[in-house]
Amino acid sequence: MSEQNNRIIVFDTTLRDGEQTPGVNLNISEKLDIARHLEQMGVDVIEAGFPAASIGDFKAVRAVSKAANCTVAALCRCVTDDIRKGWEALKFAKKPRIHVFIATSEIHMKYKLKMAVEDVFNRAVESVRFAAGLCGDVEFSCEDASRSDPAFLHRIVEAVIDAGASTVNIADTVGYAVPDEFAELIRGIRYNVPNIDKAVLSIHCHDDLGLAVSNTLAALMNGARQIETTVNGIGERAGNCSMEEVVMVLSTRSALLNLTHGIDTKRITRTSQRVSKLTGVPVSEYKSVIGANAFTHESGIHQHGVLKNPLTYEIMTPESVGKSERSVVLGKLSGRHAFISRLGILGFELSKEEVDEAFERFKTLADRKKNITDDDLEALMNHKIAEVPERFKLDSFQVLSGNKIQAMAAITIKTVDGKMTAESSTGDGPIDAAYNAVARIVGGEWPLASYDIKAVTEGEDALGEVTIRIKKDNKLYTGRGLATDVIEASILAYVNAINRVFAEQEKEKT
Repeated sequence: MSEQNNRIIVFDTTLRDGEQTPGVNLNISEKLDIARHLEQMGVDVIEAGFPAASIGDFKAVRAVSKAANCTVAALCRCVTDDIRKGWEALKFAKKPRIHVFIATSEIHMKYKLKMAVEDVFNRAVESVRFAAGLCGDVEFSCEDASRSDPAFLHRIVEAVIDAGASTVNIADTVGYAVPDEFAELIRGIRYNVPNIDKAVLSIHCHDDLGLAVSNTLAALMNGARQIETTVNGIGERAGNCSMEEVVMVLSTRSALLNLTHGIDTKRITRTSQRVSKLTGVPVSEYKSVIGANAFTHESGIHQHGVLKNPLTYEIMTPESVGKSERSVVLGKLSGRHAFISRLGILGFELSKEEVDEAFERFKTLADRKKNITDDDLEALMNHKIAEVPERFKLDSFQVLSGNKIQAMAAITIKTVDGKMTAESSTGDGPIDAAYNAVARIVGGEWPLASYDIKAVTEGEDALGEVTIRIKKDNKLYTGRGLATDVIEASILAYVNAINRVFAEQEKEKT
């Protein structure tokens, strides 16, 4: 194969399939932020959302379409109204792609679609033809392809290519396939679809059995040339094929696989951290490539080997994925120029207004911490609570707690109209007491669904990050708080989650 045929297209669906992770609900500002990181990293296609799903998704797809220079895709069912709505959201994109899908497995056609095989076939062809009349780049996906009849797959793939599909995607929607089986499915399509050379063959693998990356690689080694992935492998159920894992396999084993990609791997860690912060989904310390322990060596034998030659126990370097030693330190006497310069080195591009806001937060932190490291700056920048309109803002708090007294908290909240409201309450510990006081101010029930706390920087004055989820109207909303005081971080996270609920309600009104 030529070098061009060995170039893998990276299609990222973090903003669409990744957002289907339980409890994840990104606003437009956050989607734009992630899209910017994805494009800077070199992703070829960004699937920005499902425009027909909601007004919010429609607006998000349109916003990403206007902002991005790479290809932007919108997912649509094989329904005319879906496709029209998808095109309306995409039409301002520099490189738009309409992505239509329909299930092709017997179980899906019978029980979910309740459609006959020929009706599914005709619907697919008609939908692709309609989409191709609107947009020059159309992708067609066979949902649950790994449980579909191969003969039917061959027939429908050939037909949709004739109808105008330039990319055909084979989805292991429920993570059912094993590598040899999936490889055979891809080989069968390549050898039994006469016009397959007129389209890019793509794969979309889920991780229900932990085989998403393995199945993706098996497909690539048998002729597929587009991979559909998410950052950190997030997504429904057990998630999707992890972008960073499959990309680093291609990079690390390039001599064996002879496949190339356009990803700047040095941006992987930063993008991973950003997605984790904005989605509220933590990355396991044992996660391949990007986990905290991925380049940590505790065994004496391993340490000795790495000190002699890193290649003894490291098949890739920390620097290759954007991890490096941090040594630059700022403090409360550091000026704006040094602050801006350091942010630039770390890869953050800010407007004047964003610099003003960030510098103010930096100074507030510097009053509490003697030395501000790059890790502190990244934590600060990755944690922009201001991206959610602040209907309520923490002004002050006091707590009283002990092992022989009931915890009490006094909270003062500033509302969007500038009014200060104070309340106090008791609870099972200082955080519960503080949450009860906040709920009294806001009014209504705000039950806590999950609570997670971790130190995001090192030292006695480390920044603590709290990520919580509250349940409202049968939906989960994520809140994040960052402070050197864990109780303050906890209150900030709770208020942030409540603000997200109100922001979502306002968005639905429009």
